[in-house]
Amino acid sequence: MDYVEQRMAQEAQRQASSVDPVAVFFTPLNALLAFIVLYTVYSIFRPTPPPTFPKDPPATVFRTYTPRTLLPFDGKEGRPVFLAVRGRVFDVSSGRNFYGPGGPYENFAGRDASRGLASHSFDEEMLTKDLDGPLDPLNDLTAEQLDALQGWEERFDGKYLVVGRLISVTDFDKEKKEKA
Repeated sequence: MDYVEQRMAQEAQRQASSVDPVAVFFTPLNALLAFIVLYTVYSIFRPTPPPTFPKDPPATVFRTYTPRTLLPFDGKEGRPVFLAVRGRVFDVSSGRNFYGPGGPYENFAGRDASRGLASHSFDEEMLTKDLDGPLDPLNDLTAEQLDALQGWEERFDGKYLVVGRLISVTDFDKEKKEKA
């Protein structure tokens, strides 16, 4: 048996001396661990782009509207949504789901909504038909309707920007002549 033990010792010594140290380190498991370590280091130290801030909305200029010039601001084709209450024009574009196309109050978009809001009615007859005539004076509203209208106006005032005022075409023409 001496011969077998001697032969095994020689074979073990030969294998130990012929082992490539580089091959020992480049095993699939070591390669996977090296990849995980490198990825972690990269994730920690990789450059991050500067944060991007949302663009400011375009500036809205306060201007005077007539019923006809207010009409295009109905939210269709990406336009802003404006509506008037008691002569004040509000930009309700942020509430497009309610006041824009397809919303429950869409018939008020681009119009004077005072009578409809005071009456809690969305019917077309609540809207002024004559766009070149005088504005609705709202003289026939009851005290309850005026309170409801004031509540709507306060809600709009606290939530939306006032972007203009609504006047009749005749008043607009008078102002134009006075400035000239």
